[in-house]
Amino acid sequence: MFKSILLPIDGSELSDKVTATAIQFATLNHARIVAVTVVQPMPLAPLGDGSVMIDAGDYSNEMQEAARGHIDKVAAAASAAGIPFDGLISMSASPSEEIVEAANKYNCDIILMGSHGRTGLEKLLLGSETQKVLSHTTIPVLVLR
Repeated sequence: MFKSILLPIDGSELSDKVTATAIQFATLNHARIVAVTVVQPMPLAPLGDGSVMIDAGDYSNEMQEAARGHIDKVAAAASAAGIPFDGLISMSASPSEEIVEAANKYNCDIILMGSHGRTGLEKLLLGSETQKVLSHTTIPVLVLR
């Protein structure tokens, strides 16, 4: 039924659990996995007397390296299970837009993603990328916790 699964990952413990489920789901459906991780640009910090400046280039390199590690981890799991795999690293201030765009670009027919289940002030401040994806895609989304 599903032949191409988009798997957004962020390197969290929840992401690892969702990856394990995606591997099982792909095996059952004889599907490929397209993993995407989105590196967000360095946030601008207000300057003050006690501020420490982080080099934007160093930040970008470290984030890209971490993202590559996340993709490689999923690639290894997919390879061990004999599942076709593509990995994608994007840089954007809007992860949800990149996720929806990747699903379209790779002709995915389902998105499997985790939700951290934030509520209250934490949800207001951090937002919900999962909710944004649900609002902006036309393909099925399986949300796991």
